Amino acid sequence: MNPFRFIHAADLHLGSPFKGLSGAPEHVRRGLAEAEYGALRRLTEAALEHGADFVVIAGDLFDSADRSLRAQAALHRSWSRLASAGVQVFAIHGNHDPLGLERARFDLPKSVHIFGAGRDAEHRPAYRRDGKPAAFVYGISYDRRAVAENLVPGYRPAAGADCHIALLHANVDGDPNHDAYAPCRLSELLGAGFHYWALGHIHSRRVLHEYPHVVYPGNLQGRHAGETGPKGCFLVDVDASGGMRLTFLPLDEVRWLACRASIEGIADEERLLERMEEAVRGVAASAGGRSVMLEMVLEGRGPLHRRLEVRGSDELLAVLRERLGEWTAGDMGSVAYGEPAGQDGMVLRGGYGVSGGSDGHAGLGGYGDSAGQGWVWVHRLTVRTAPELELDRLAGEDSFAGEAVRLARRLAADPEGREALLKEALEPMMRNPRLRRLLENRVPVSAEILLERAAARLAGLLEREEA
Repeated sequence: MNPFRFIHAADLHLGSPFKGLSGAPEHVRRGLAEAEYGALRRLTEAALEHGADFVVIAGDLFDSADRSLRAQAALHRSWSRLASAGVQVFAIHGNHDPLGLERARFDLPKSVHIFGAGRDAEHRPAYRRDGKPAAFVYGISYDRRAVAENLVPGYRPAAGADCHIALLHANVDGDPNHDAYAPCRLSELLGAGFHYWALGHIHSRRVLHEYPHVVYPGNLQGRHAGETGPKGCFLVDVDASGGMRLTFLPLDEVRWLACRASIEGIADEERLLERMEEAVRGVAASAGGRSVMLEMVLEGRGPLHRRLEVRGSDELLAVLRERLGEWTAGDMGSVAYGEPAGQDGMVLRGGYGVSGGSDGHAGLGGYGDSAGQGWVWVHRLTVRTAPELELDRLAGEDSFAGEAVRLARRLAADPEGREALLKEALEPMMRNPRLRRLLENRVPVSAEILLERAAARLAGLLEREEA
């Protein structure tokens, strides 16, 4: 077969309203409003820069069925650029943008094909840029928002191609965090005869299976605090023997992240603010020059807990924002743009960073100027702190918290009993195949450390209940 390269993207959600903007300054609101369009431009640039032969987009091109004129024009502009470079585009519509509703009229390039709705998937040939055949691409678009039936039976490979790629907007194996549209089982996809299932609908990046590949790329741009981390697409290289290599390309314009700072070991607000700034600095440096919407989480035990309870977090958040507003990107130090391994052993490639201002710096705290600079806006401060624990005092108390501490100390002197308790606690999770794999892949932590952490946590919770 002829080797080829394609990009798999999904869930563009052009025209999506952003959440978490309460109290944000104008340039932060403006940056979020432009983020999806920036991510689309980066997708186009990625396809051109990496020499993709074609692009597949697995549903939810637009965020809503009415499809704003601006969103449609942006997509038409992107696809026209790809067409001019000889890059084909294959796309389906999903639950957010089903077919059949009124929309603006744009003449699509001949190299763009949007699959129709129906029970049987149609297919189209995909070619390399030099005109040699690459694969057959298949797809079924939604004709209504809520598609409750399984669409997989309508996908059947046709004769005449060495590689078959299927676009499907669906919930595989019933992910409870997403609507059960076009529900199907992974086992059905594996047995359908396709080499690559290009999925959409789930907004997190997942490789459900390899050979055949069953892949969710996630969405291009995070839209709220529940969609954290890098967002983008997969660059897929197919070699002459049918081998596939997936490279994740981060394309998000604004990245939603969370960071943590502990109150342990500090007794005054100045040191706490310094610690919070250090945490923000690390997170901002990891974003590759992008703007960041950040949730700051305060945790740990210490004397500041009582003052945070009395004063609340609003004033602390306001002071933190003011301090961050004095930073520039130069304060963060250099940022590496290498290719560290991403999740599932995939390559995580940097690049596509936001452009800086005239001095190459990006303002932080949400107070930079509007000349295309990056920024960090702390949109939420979450306090999960607790008072200091006096374990020796608790061990002498006639209370549930005291009993928890005494039990932990007895087990600390009894290695066999400690291991038996850990085995008993983990046994229900080890019966679940997914949880078992997760536990087996984690860096091992000794039973002694786990016991110490659990005892402190349980004693703290019980002390709070008994207070």
